[in-house]
Amino acid sequence: MNFSRLRTTSKVTGEWKYDQPAANKSGLLQVDTAPDHKLCWEEYGNPDGEPVMFLHGGPGGACAPPMARFFDPKRYRVILFDQRGCGKSEPTVASAGPQVALTNNTTDHLVDDINKLRDALGITGRMHVFGGSWGSTLALTYAIRHADKVASLILRGIFLGATEDLLYMYQGNAAAFTNTPYALTEPGAYIAYPDEWKAFVEVIPVEDRGNIMGAYKTIFDMVPASEAERQRQLKAAVAWSVWEGTISNMIPDNADAGKFGEADFALCFAQIEAHFFANGLFLEPDYIVNNVDKLKGLDIHIVHGRFDQVCPLSQASRLVSALDEIGAPPASYVKTDAGHSAMEGQTVLALTAIMDGLPKIGG
Repeated sequence: MNFSRLRTTSKVTGEWKYDQPAANKSGLLQVDTAPDHKLCWEEYGNPDGEPVMFLHGGPGGACAPPMARFFDPKRYRVILFDQRGCGKSEPTVASAGPQVALTNNTTDHLVDDINKLRDALGITGRMHVFGGSWGSTLALTYAIRHADKVASLILRGIFLGATEDLLYMYQGNAAAFTNTPYALTEPGAYIAYPDEWKAFVEVIPVEDRGNIMGAYKTIFDMVPASEAERQRQLKAAVAWSVWEGTISNMIPDNADAGKFGEADFALCFAQIEAHFFANGLFLEPDYIVNNVDKLKGLDIHIVHGRFDQVCPLSQASRLVSALDEIGAPPASYVKTDAGHSAMEGQTVLALTAIMDGLPKIGG
């Protein structure tokens, strides 16, 4: 393993810290009209290396340069891009509002965008597809539809997006919270993060807590007519974003919400997620599990934190079981002593080791 790509780990959170790599190239690629969706992309590593398409989480999470540090820059040509509506892509939910930036923003559009970016960057053969959390969902969906373009799938924090998965994270005991805030009435991430859960739930009026995701989406869909309404929408977006950001780490850093507490990031992240979740990820129920046969023959690697409360380990277990049933088990399945974040120590090492040990494309 090439440890020169890594620096020291935080003794507080267990997260690895990275140098900021510099992109070789970057640009904006127009992929749609009405609105004119343009994807911000950046390329790192070896321009002649094996292509890696990096798919960020959320949806709405955007990319950052440290995400290129999982890959040997001498071997790989790494493509990072911000999906529609977020990051440095245009328009964003924060800048243009959801009515604009969420138009033509579905899973089908994002899958097509990957091919448009491939074409624009001259990638003609197979590529490695690397995705975590929602990025794993998008990577699997892309591979199901375009297996001929995929050399390997490297997946972290599997997210299948079933109703029970979303209820675990966002609904929990919210309906009974007013009278019994610390009662373990339903399964959920709140069990491990009761104080953070309190902050998330109390944004929503008591009478609307029977459907937390629906109540948040109502706020996000509002067209603010006053400064008070704009502030209410921002408060809700930050609460949604900080909830996920905090519980992504097994040991949260309660002193610093980081990007999850920043207004522009939160407005994009929360509203894009709510948009996709309210629409079942724009996929048929159990789409991935029901189509795993289309993944046969692909080199699949899975890394999942045992203590993940955003995407519990049971989701990875479901996927692995489905692959086993068709006689196509993953090439590797690593359970780390970590939470959801890609930057936690054991997960960093596992993902980096997989990338260093992958068979060369065409080798």
